[in-house]
Amino acid sequence: MSRPSWAPPGIDLTRPSAARVYDYYLGGSHNFSVDRRMAEEAIRMWPELPSMMQANRAFLRRAVGYVANQGVDQFVDIGSGIPTAGNVHEVVQPGRPTARVVYVDNDPVAVAHSRAILADTPLTAVVEADLRDAPSLFDSPALRELVDLERPVALLLVAVLHFVAEADDPYAAVRRCLDQLSPGSYLVLSHASADGQPVLAGSHQKLYERTPTPMTMRTEAQISGFFAGLEMVEPGLVPIPRWRPDSDDDMATQRMVGYAGVGLKV
Repeated sequence: MSRPSWAPPGIDLTRPSAARVYDYYLGGSHNFSVDRRMAEEAIRMWPELPSMMQANRAFLRRAVGYVANQGVDQFVDIGSGIPTAGNVHEVVQPGRPTARVVYVDNDPVAVAHSRAILADTPLTAVVEADLRDAPSLFDSPALRELVDLERPVALLLVAVLHFVAEADDPYAAVRRCLDQLSPGSYLVLSHASADGQPVLAGSHQKLYERTPTPMTMRTEAQISGFFAGLEMVEPGLVPIPRWRPDSDDDMATQRMVGYAGVGLKV
């Protein structure tokens, strides 16, 4: 297999990547044949998957818009993936040109693409880091140059925590990230769940065992634990399309398996 010009050296072209599979679901072009094969296999099993991923992306846009309307102008998007339409800076900067956005991912392909695409975009930065290592992440010079941690920050953990295994204690990882932030900061989070569709979700989870980041589905109660100590924004933790939908069309995905919420650090 020839290596595309956009793929950095050292990337394994024979093993699917969760970030590149997600890019494919969203209609992106930064994926390999191995990613497309895995995505197409998943879609045959679960035809609604692309619309679910798009609903998750729509939640990100709505939640970011909400937080920006509360006066927050600093955003740290962890697990940001490969850039596609509707990125955080595209949502907030038209109405708030001074908003600062830091994209964080531990996938070298996602980081390389983000840096190339955002090279000429002011007030944005890209950091290669892992959310499980909060001190290194928040001490990054690129992040520190843009983000004032003495002021409120929106921490975005959208469709990323289900790639953190129980053995890595995702709850502690989230707490360490929140500990870096001042009061008035927000946590924006979505997470996959097997609630309501255990058989399909289990099969989907098994597919991701092929990637370097296997998926761990969690229940509604388990996902709510990530918001411990925060003040939940209405409507609380709900199925992803039901978080402040703009229209009935936003709620059309009936077989959505996952929850979303926004919490305020007081």
